[in-house]
Amino acid sequence: MGPIEFNETFRARTKKWTLGIIKWYANIQPRTDEVRILGKQLIRFSSSVAANFRAACRARSKVERYAKFCIVVEESDESLFWMEIFFESE
Repeated sequence: MGPIEFNETFRARTKKWTLGIIKWYANIQPRTDEVRILGKQLIRFSSSVAANFRAACRARSKVERYAKFCIVVEESDESLFWMEIFFESE
């Protein structure tokens, strides 16, 4: 897989993942304060993954691209954290 194909594939995957999180959250019941807080955090971080990946694809240098990918990794880990909290808190 070349760099252009990689970028296109992962741009689509991160966008699809974000849309999936939004749809999943929209169907959660009951909508308690805790669910709202955790859901909003999860949406923020998952959408940040997609947005920062797109920014990495437009980077002006290798250093900038690396920095953006570091943000993507960090935001992905935080998304995982909020998902874990969501499920472990039942």
